[in-house]
Amino acid sequence: MKKVIKVLSLIILFMTMLLVQVNTNKIGKVGLRIVSAEESTSQSDEELSEEDWKIELNESTQKGSKEFANNITMLSHDYYYKSNSNLSFDERKKLNFDHPDAFDTDLLIEHLTKLKNGEIIYRPNYSFVDHIREEQTFKVIPKKVILLDGILIFENKELRDMMDIKIFVDTDADIRFIRRLVRDVRDRGRTIDSVIEQYKTTVKPMHEQFVEPSKKYADIIVPEGGYNHVALNMIIEKIRSII
Repeated sequence: MKKVIKVLSLIILFMTMLLVQVNTNKIGKVGLRIVSAEESTSQSDEELSEEDWKIELNESTQKGSKEFANNITMLSHDYYYKSNSNLSFDERKKLNFDHPDAFDTDLLIEHLTKLKNGEIIYRPNYSFVDHIREEQTFKVIPKKVILLDGILIFENKELRDMMDIKIFVDTDADIRFIRRLVRDVRDRGRTIDSVIEQYKTTVKPMHEQFVEPSKKYADIIVPEGGYNHVALNMIIEKIRSII
């Protein structure tokens, strides 16, 4: 009997007290934290050290770590930014990274199809500092639940139709901007002026054109992200029912 693999998809609106965090620092009290256990390899297929899956249920609850770890695979749309290696660094900096065309969504669909069929994939990795796809790839093993996140994953119908549960995690626009500003300056070497300019010229317009309208496709809309413990517990229990 063929194993059924479910796709749980999340639109997480910009550093919302994240329902799900992948290899990031903890932001406040997060209900569910997933750190990917993908086995990284270079293009020469040289294996690097494997990271352990780790899931935490609130700071006061540490139950079910192995239960989730053994049954959830994480995939992010952000891994699939186009490389644009033919462009110079200065040219790449000027690209619109908030438009659907910035992503190699066809490759994501191909990889998601393979995972749903029980096949291993090697997903790309993207540098937000250099604005280019890195040579290193990561081995991703199929599990019972595929957790897919990205702000534009509901925009593409073919991708959307592959999802079993669609969740839109919302937050206030001012909070989104503040968190973007802090992250880009602290982690990505940007200037305050460049972050503000990018927000005005591409981030906000693309959000209004593509992200906000895609909310209508969500099965569940979660306001206030990880602060919404009622919604969070319901989602956790839904995952439990699948695995």
